[in-house]
Amino acid sequence: MSYKAPWLALAAASGACAAFNGVFAKLTTTELTTSWSSAISSSLHLSSSNKFIEFIIRGTFFLLNLAFNALMWALFTSALTRASSTTRVSIINTSSNFLITALLGLMIFAEKLPPLWWVGAAGLVVGNVVIGRREEGDEDGRSKQGQQAAKGVRLEGDDGPVGEGYRDHREGEGEEVGGDVLEMDTDVEDEAKGVSARGDERR
Repeated sequence: MSYKAPWLALAAASGACAAFNGVFAKLTTTELTTSWSSAISSSLHLSSSNKFIEFIIRGTFFLLNLAFNALMWALFTSALTRASSTTRVSIINTSSNFLITALLGLMIFAEKLPPLWWVGAAGLVVGNVVIGRREEGDEDGRSKQGQQAAKGVRLEGDDGPVGEGYRDHREGEGEEVGGDVLEMDTDVEDEAKGVSARGDERR
């Protein structure tokens, strides 16, 4: 559990940063920022159409957009290096991004998401889960094949019983070949002795 918790939290945090990144990007250009800047200018006893205040607010939102974008990529990369599957990280990242984006849109922009949006989001999450399980099965299969291949290599290259049996087999073949050579030498010697004896008789 101590191994899974870090990448899971990092993946969820990266999805949250992606959601805030989108919110700040929208606040940089939306008319809602104009109304906020007018309210802030009025509270500071300035003109409600003060463009300087609006420029500062929009610039701040733009910088926050860049900051959360960089933070999102940093967290996402860190989660990828700690997790055993990139698809799992993407699933958590996408799920948290969708949920937090919907909540922020409802709270900040008063957006009401239609049921079709929720159906599409649920279908995307389910598809990611299916792909993640399939990838996990493929990884398990490749791992088992790799282990079996490694065992086969050890059996072929080991100097243990298999290697000794191979050497004994080769030595046995050598002994058989040596025995045949000795028998051939003996037969030649016997034939030579017979020829010599026949030559003495003729004399």
